[in-house]
Amino acid sequence: MIKKAGIFKVVKWLLLLGLAGALFSVALIFYADHAATEAAAGKLYDDAGDVPEADVALVFGCNKSFQGRQNLYFMHRIAAAVELWKAGKVKCFIVSGDNHSQDYNEPEDMKAALVEAGVPEGKIVCDYAGLRTLDSVVRAKEIFGVEKIILISQKFHNERAAYLAESVGLEVVGLNAQSVTGPAARKTDSREKLARVKMWLDVNVLKTDPKFLGQKEKLPL
Repeated sequence: MIKKAGIFKVVKWLLLLGLAGALFSVALIFYADHAATEAAAGKLYDDAGDVPEADVALVFGCNKSFQGRQNLYFMHRIAAAVELWKAGKVKCFIVSGDNHSQDYNEPEDMKAALVEAGVPEGKIVCDYAGLRTLDSVVRAKEIFGVEKIILISQKFHNERAAYLAESVGLEVVGLNAQSVTGPAARKTDSREKLARVKMWLDVNVLKTDPKFLGQKEKLPL
């Protein structure tokens, strides 16, 4: 009986610890989500004409195709950047993304799409080390010397980027690219909750730095 009572006590404590951990995880998910939303409140715009002018806009990269078809996230971000350029709101672009192999180059894909849409090639700078959103915003400040920037991505991503950018002292506004719907978008929305937790931990606990920094680069202003 004594041994059984001891086992029951251990199981009880394990269950309580598991419950406490689950409650903490849920609370952190909600808190991180709120932190990102709050950081971007009043700073994101759906119309390029409403965006306050800035010298530089940062376009976040993604794969230009998905399952053999054009990636709508990519297309809508490019469309938003072109609208911003035509509205005369920005002097140049940083296109920041992953370039992990010769056959996969998000910055070059974005640059090519922008040039095809009429943005002068000399006004586009590629950041090949934007492996994560955190890397892109920190490098905008540390490598390219930006103090104020316009973020270009879908709203959910702009909110997270705004939190990260403000954590390193960047002044930000953002232009929301058109949203995407469907099963793939629902998966992205689910992953975003965890991405926001990682965002909060990177800034407040882990103090995460970009994977690559390097030499400063001059923008074509």
